Amino acid sequence: MDGRDLVRSVSVVGSGRAARGLRTVRAAWRRRRIDAVGLPRRGAERARVPGQVTSVAPGPGGGVIRFSRSELRITVAVNGAVFWGWDGAGPEPSYALAGGRPEPDPRAVLEPDKDGGWRVVAERATVTVSRHGAVEVCTPGGVTLRRDLPPRWWEPVGGGTARWMQRSEVAADARFFGLGGRASGPRLRDGTYRLWNTDPGRAFGPGDDPLYVTMPVQIVVADAGTHLVFHDTTWDGTVVLREGEEGAGSGHDRAGRCELRMDGGPLRCWVMVGTPARVLHTWASLTGAPALPPAWALGHQHARWGFGSEQEVRRIVAGYQERRLPLDAVHLDIDHYDDHQVFTVDQERFPKLPQLAEELRRDGIRLVSIVDPAVKAAPGSAVYDSGSAVDAFVRDASGRTVRGVVWAGESVFPDFTHARVRTWWGALYEERLGQGFAGFWHDMNEPTSFNAFGELTLPRSARHALEGRGGDHREAHNVYALCMARAGYEGLRELSPGERPFLFSRSGWAGMQRYGGTWSGDVATGWPGLRASLSLVLGLGLCGVPYSGPDVGDFDGSPSPELYLRWFQLGAYLPLFRTHASLRAGRREPWEFGAEVLEHARVALLERRRLLPYFMTLAHLARRTGAPYVRPLWWGAPEDRALRDCEDTFLLGDALLVAPVLAPGADRRAVQLPRGRWYDTVTEQAYEGPGQVLVDAPLSRIPVFARAGAVIPVRGADGGLGLEVWAPARGRTGGGLVVPDAGAAWEEPEIERYVARRQGPRVVVTREREDGSAEPRFPVRVRGLG
Repeated sequence: MDGRDLVRSVSVVGSGRAARGLRTVRAAWRRRRIDAVGLPRRGAERARVPGQVTSVAPGPGGGVIRFSRSELRITVAVNGAVFWGWDGAGPEPSYALAGGRPEPDPRAVLEPDKDGGWRVVAERATVTVSRHGAVEVCTPGGVTLRRDLPPRWWEPVGGGTARWMQRSEVAADARFFGLGGRASGPRLRDGTYRLWNTDPGRAFGPGDDPLYVTMPVQIVVADAGTHLVFHDTTWDGTVVLREGEEGAGSGHDRAGRCELRMDGGPLRCWVMVGTPARVLHTWASLTGAPALPPAWALGHQHARWGFGSEQEVRRIVAGYQERRLPLDAVHLDIDHYDDHQVFTVDQERFPKLPQLAEELRRDGIRLVSIVDPAVKAAPGSAVYDSGSAVDAFVRDASGRTVRGVVWAGESVFPDFTHARVRTWWGALYEERLGQGFAGFWHDMNEPTSFNAFGELTLPRSARHALEGRGGDHREAHNVYALCMARAGYEGLRELSPGERPFLFSRSGWAGMQRYGGTWSGDVATGWPGLRASLSLVLGLGLCGVPYSGPDVGDFDGSPSPELYLRWFQLGAYLPLFRTHASLRAGRREPWEFGAEVLEHARVALLERRRLLPYFMTLAHLARRTGAPYVRPLWWGAPEDRALRDCEDTFLLGDALLVAPVLAPGADRRAVQLPRGRWYDTVTEQAYEGPGQVLVDAPLSRIPVFARAGAVIPVRGADGGLGLEVWAPARGRTGGGLVVPDAGAAWEEPEIERYVARRQGPRVVVTREREDGSAEPRFPVRVRGLG
């Protein structure tokens, strides 16, 4: 018995929360017993390295290189992505890939290289393999982007899952981004990052890691080029990053380094090379196009753990309406459930929920429901009984159903890695649709199980189907939420085929964008939490998840009026714009912070409403290209080192640059501008980049700039679509894309292309079509002419 855990057990039981405390103590000891019996013991291990090349077998797009103690399968796909897998591992099975194995590029051929090595030359990259197993990825011009040293395995002597390590080197000037949702980003400094989806169990700040969404996906940006690397294994692991150092012209540069250690799974890797836009497009072609949200999901959404009745919901909605504040959705948290049980309604507090939903919908407001994966272990309840009938719940190595403790008490957990279970779970959303809900918010799906000590999740030895392969929670944990999102998304498509599902999830993994987005989780009160909110959105976008946002105002505290307003102003320019707070936190309605904050929040809300057509266009472009709505400043110029190191400013699409205020008491701030002319969208003053400018940032607004020549779809005063055009510089042209869509149907409208030309004192805007130019279909307003 661990003495520290015994002390924790006693302290929890004696903390004044005896009933729940005792359950979490029992759950923690039960979890420990299950793992003590069910986890294989790791005894003596044998270290392995590939050895030297012995033979090769060319194949489509590459081939197999055999070493004395391993073999390397390497393939270049037609989309330019490079795959390699050690010990002969292939791309499948994989939870990340969408649509099966990509087609090999017939032009990529395995051929001998110098010093007994081999290489594959492709359009976008050249991959060389040394005779000892080092893999090097170079640009078409021959500049090295990354060098993976020969990997190392540790295999149990008696058989079992091997651990492995992969060390890599990148350019001395390279910067690391990605790895899912990281509060300390978006640029990842030197440190250790864990790959294990984790509920921190409290509000988090920039120093907390890991969090809810971890992915073995890195974007590496250097002078020579950008590349994305994805190690396709779902097991627990760590990434240790060390940025390089340049020798100030002395030639003694120190390369950037990455060390990846995984507890199991195949050692297989994908690398994509090119511009940031091309890399994310290739990534989306591999892992799936981002789900397209309905138009209303790009508006303002209001949530709180504590809307305890229909009367309270009506009161909040009336507050927005009386103050003429736009509102598009209201979220109901676990307090609307009957005894916290998923897919139920408390009939005393919400006796006419479908009627409430219909009334709100007539006013343009949707209801969104929280959905937790845990099912109360209560024979006689419809969800538990139907799940038991199809053997839906996770079992331990002895065949007993695994139980944990969540909000409803003793609970069981569906095994979403089984197709039958996903079908059963997806059908349960019929009850939610019948109650009038239009969107769904997946929570607690790391999965979380309350324990007095140890990890807040299921036993690592818990058994999962893993699509028929069989395995345990060590392999299934990181994809549990991904598979739950798939179940919900596919169920909703079946139940309501005419509408695009709206679903976002607290946890997930590579490919989660296929089913929806995510949000920050329980971000802490304070200015560091505000900064972490932006970091998470930028990092997730670079991992292929374009739709995300924070709990505006934080989750678990009471922000000052200034902090709330600055958070609100930032949220107005992020994809998911949602105010939210816990039961214990202060209110989050804009009018609760005084008249001045209310008026400034109104400006932000009205600007968000005006930009909804632009957000909808960005959503369609994300679906077709994989480009995130929110982009780092270096997106269009990754070779600009000043932009690579800028973390407090972002691009919203190609047209807008947003500079949020992230520190207290600031009424001015420095803004780094990329190359070109940029207009302050309020004063219309023009600034020339690249360079840094100092601009006003009063409490009434945060600085937002428009790119010269941009054509931006906006909502007019009459509710119709219009074009806001920012004057190109003299002698230059500009343009923009517009996707007119204001609904929830599946039809994808045509992308309209507009060009803006400067002709003397005038700006002429035309719609470019295959058969020539035409007049714009929408009213045009030109700005920036003075």
